[in-house]
Amino acid sequence: MTWGILAASLVVLLSTGAVLGAGLGLVGFALLHFEAGGASQLAVMKVWNVFTDFTLSAVPIFIFLGDILLASGISDRVYNGLSPLFHRVPGKLLHTNIAVCTIFGAVSGSSTSTAAAIGSVGYPELSKRGYDGPTIIGSLAAGGTLGLLIPPSLALLIYGATQNVSIGKLFLAGIVPGVMIAGLFSLYIMALSKARPDITPDEAEKPTTADMLRGLSNIWPLPILIFFVLGTIYLGLATATEAAALGVAAAIVLGFTWGNLTPRKLWGSFLGASVVFGAIAMVMLGTLILAQAISILGMPQSIVAWAASLGLSRYAVLGMIVLLYLVLGCFFDGISLLLMTLPIAFPVITAVGFDPVWFGVIVTLLMEIGMITPPVGLNLFVLVTMSGQRVNLAQAAWATMPYWLIMLGAIVLLTLLPGIVLFLPSFY
Repeated sequence: MTWGILAASLVVLLSTGAVLGAGLGLVGFALLHFEAGGASQLAVMKVWNVFTDFTLSAVPIFIFLGDILLASGISDRVYNGLSPLFHRVPGKLLHTNIAVCTIFGAVSGSSTSTAAAIGSVGYPELSKRGYDGPTIIGSLAAGGTLGLLIPPSLALLIYGATQNVSIGKLFLAGIVPGVMIAGLFSLYIMALSKARPDITPDEAEKPTTADMLRGLSNIWPLPILIFFVLGTIYLGLATATEAAALGVAAAIVLGFTWGNLTPRKLWGSFLGASVVFGAIAMVMLGTLILAQAISILGMPQSIVAWAASLGLSRYAVLGMIVLLYLVLGCFFDGISLLLMTLPIAFPVITAVGFDPVWFGVIVTLLMEIGMITPPVGLNLFVLVTMSGQRVNLAQAAWATMPYWLIMLGAIVLLTLLPGIVLFLPSFY
């Protein structure tokens, strides 16, 4: 009966176009009223406790930070500063897309913001030089996903805040997998350029060592910003929320002195961040109500018991959850998918013995895959729009497919070798 109410309610509410957060919350209240003896008050208390938690306040601040970086044009300087390093590498400036997305992800925390910031610079520049359009979009869409994994990750922050997992450990856990996947992306670009030389132009320009050093010297403020955001957390000088606030202050100073930030752009960034967090908060509210209902009714435990009765191993359970994320990733954006699925996925995964920090990285990777999976792959839509439809969605999706497979392979590797994820957090 309980599962019937859950399934029917979700199908009816979500198929009618109801706001996702409202739909999930109503399902939670229905379960609490009809199946848990009217224990709706417990859900209200849960929502209050999470929304008044100091840690959660880091989420809108990090969103604000990403918007400031986008508005200030800092991404332009970083892109142009790193470009000379890759002219002699097979794939040339396509590697710049991956490298700058990796660095930008270390201060923005958002996949779509990273893709938009770097794409606004990278696509026009590479297209003008004669690089293959779909290949440019593929590298930018894939590179943008690193903004979800490279700390400070908005996804890992929300995951830690809602599931009571150490955010410091989660941020450390994302470093090695993020850098590893960035390296695999670059290796693929090198292999592709060898197989298809036509994707990169024959350029007479050959930057000298002096040009490379000059380019690196032009991005000297960026490590300062990264220190304010990440260094203060790892050194124990600040909490995630305090580090986010320090990052915003540093970004504002750099934006006015090093970038082209103006008071009007700063106010626009504040308004944009407020709207984005409002949308996330609405979904979070609904999922907290649903999570409380699912927890009280012991539904995750029943899933574990069912899996045990079938003789399923914990890896089979993980495989089922991965498949669920891959399917749902075709229809929901990353943060909505994360919040919607965690009420069941998190307790099931931890109950069968997987580490919660490790699972945070895995679920973030699954969200990244969704960001480049049609029909709702937001990174693809953003970049196709930026190209002025010169690259259509089908071309972009096909060019991004190898990166999709690389990330799926990374999930398999991290499952077989969880120490890749857990090594750094063990020192925290």
